[in-house]
Amino acid sequence: MLRLSSIPALAVCAAALVFSSVASAQAKIAVIDLRRAILETAEIKKASNDLQNKYKGRQEALDKANRELADLEAQMQASQGRLSPQGEADLTARGKRKQTEVQRLSQDLQDDVNHERDAIIQSAGLRMTEIIKKILDERQLDAVVDTTQLVAFKPALEITTEVIAAFDKAFPLKPGK
Repeated sequence: MLRLSSIPALAVCAAALVFSSVASAQAKIAVIDLRRAILETAEIKKASNDLQNKYKGRQEALDKANRELADLEAQMQASQGRLSPQGEADLTARGKRKQTEVQRLSQDLQDDVNHERDAIIQSAGLRMTEIIKKILDERQLDAVVDTTQLVAFKPALEITTEVIAAFDKAFPLKPGK
């Protein structure tokens, strides 16, 4: 005969059986440093080099303008009190124009580089997601978590290097590009 006092004990035993089967089904998780994975692909390394070469002339023009500005500033300091008021005003005006030119060159260059770099990284990031999903399926993982979201993890869980290699294999650099 079943007594009322034994019902809570049975409920606890049943719950323990149910939860023990759930607990034994452990999730398989991998960890990735997504930023590193994207930035260390051959494609991004080449794109970075290409960007440097593409904007090299503009960077050199900016460097030249910066040198000219520094020369004007040195000239203003060296000639303080030696020039006529008109000469000082002319030199100051040239310095302000050069400073405006440097700021514009710098901002335009930075905006263009950032825009192009962001487009390249976004495109690579989308394709990187495909690779990560493929590895997730192949390794029968339940989740892949970015290292930026973790406090600590075992190094054996990290798949960043594997993902970089898979990306480079799936999206090889074409000769001449």
